[in-house]
Amino acid sequence: MATEDLALTDSTEAAEAEPLTAQALRTYPLAPGHTVNVRSGPGTHFSIVRTLSAGSRIPIYCQCPGESVTGPYGVSKIWDNISNGQFVSDAYVQTGSDGYVAPKCS
Repeated sequence: MATEDLALTDSTEAAEAEPLTAQALRTYPLAPGHTVNVRSGPGTHFSIVRTLSAGSRIPIYCQCPGESVTGPYGVSKIWDNISNGQFVSDAYVQTGSDGYVAPKCS
């Protein structure tokens, strides 16, 4: 990805430039025909925060190891952080990879 030097002259331009980063975030589809529980941590023993509808697309901000889950895309110990304190098993996300596709959560 190419980067350009930006010369910002006031705070309005800085605020207008910031959303470009958010637009670059990739989203991934959930497995067709499956509703998916969003958990407060990387495992099924964590509380359910909400449920995502079949066909939803999710951002992945970072990924971390956790409880092994079997889903439509195989067995995975990877959990995807989709928002602050919200995790989805990667076994239900079509990332096109069995490995990490985002930075590891710190």
